[in-house]
Amino acid sequence: MIVAIDGPAGGGKSALAKLIAERMDFFLLNSGYFYRAVTLYGLRAQSMDEGAWITIAQSIDFSIADGALLVNGVALSGDLHSDVIDAWVPKVSSVVAVRTILNEKMRSLVANRDVVCEGRDMTSVVFPDAQLKIYLDASVEIRAKRRFQQEYSTLSLDEIQKSIQNRDEIDRTKSVGALQIVPEAWYIDSSDKSLEDVYAMIQTKIADIRV
Repeated sequence: MIVAIDGPAGGGKSALAKLIAERMDFFLLNSGYFYRAVTLYGLRAQSMDEGAWITIAQSIDFSIADGALLVNGVALSGDLHSDVIDAWVPKVSSVVAVRTILNEKMRSLVANRDVVCEGRDMTSVVFPDAQLKIYLDASVEIRAKRRFQQEYSTLSLDEIQKSIQNRDEIDRTKSVGALQIVPEAWYIDSSDKSLEDVYAMIQTKIADIRV
């Protein structure tokens, strides 16, 4: 079964997907790891152009072992987060051919598995046949407050809110993988709901689908 979750920045997608994976024994698919892996290999080869990224995306091997994502047989999760990768990964992920290749690799990788994934185009592009599609939303004020309370940013609450509003505009208007609500998605506004509230709703829905 595939549970695909889309929604704007700060809506709680990552926390919800992680909870579903942990409690319901689903594989947690983080699409960002795929783009970060291509970026990492490009940096290592000192080949940071579209042609190189496409070649790397085609040749790189993704696998799952003991519930972990392996890249060319190696667990790279600790190497995929750095300032330089953060700077380059938006460029890599904007290349249509790279997205097409990696989307197909994601689908092949999780075939016949129980999977939960989250992002911006999981329901519309990556897994259009997912058995459960969710659009998790919240007001921009609530999303900013949640980010502010996480205490990892040095920005003020007002600055965080403006940053989220800017990100929303980019996500909804970009030419590839734009954020959208597909007609069959279950829309959930979590503005007045806790993570546990939303999880309980999803758990019930999954149980109903599996009956």
